[in-house]
Amino acid sequence: MPRLTELAGKRGLVVGVANEHSIAAGCAAAFAEAGAELAMTYLDDKAKPYVQPVAEAVGATIFSPCDVRVRGQLVDLFERIEREWGELDFVLHSVAFADRDDLRTSVVNCSQEGFALAMDVSCHSFLRMAKLAAPLMTNGGCLLTVSFYGADKVVENYNLMGPVKAALEASVRYVAADLADRGIRAHAISAGPVKTRAASGIGRFDELMDAVRARTPAGRLVTIEEIGCIAAFLASDAGAPLTGSVVYADNGFHTIA
Repeated sequence: MPRLTELAGKRGLVVGVANEHSIAAGCAAAFAEAGAELAMTYLDDKAKPYVQPVAEAVGATIFSPCDVRVRGQLVDLFERIEREWGELDFVLHSVAFADRDDLRTSVVNCSQEGFALAMDVSCHSFLRMAKLAAPLMTNGGCLLTVSFYGADKVVENYNLMGPVKAALEASVRYVAADLADRGIRAHAISAGPVKTRAASGIGRFDELMDAVRARTPAGRLVTIEEIGCIAAFLASDAGAPLTGSVVYADNGFHTIA
């Protein structure tokens, strides 16, 4: 990554790395390249072997389990950060989940329980992280989350995740307003489709990628490295004038009717 973004002396938390191909992994690499010290989480013992190489590659000094569905784990994570670092400069929330049966059916047919679960894991967990991070951001900071075009327009087979991501983007705006007086910024990065483990749950995702590629002005999809560069800029002091934004990292796909 060209050294246009400076994060030396800053400490950040990355939540949501599934493996080396995930968007969060691309962001972590960009943060580290820009000089940040990182904390990183893994979902559980089954996921740990896939995430640990990423943590080692970026030199993460805190590596901890975090399943936002497990009561107390998120609090434990931030208490560890407070003990070991005493401060925090930025957070990347790249967490989303929906039960497969609810995701694979139309939005009007998803269950109440499934919708609530998707909303809790994919949206409300961002609010919980913001609440826990804010007291550690004594010199201001940046809260980032990952969204998708399906929050704004209907995308075939995206189903209940469309309303959930729309709620996440609205939450970003309200968080940005709530925490502005503390110098804390918030953004959603609306990433173009990337072939990740999370995306595998979306029906006919390969067809979606082909359709997006065909309609994107440059005729190519965005990479996790490119998304990472945007995340690093937003987390840096250079991004200080920006807050409350949905930043499109999709090679211009969202501009095409």
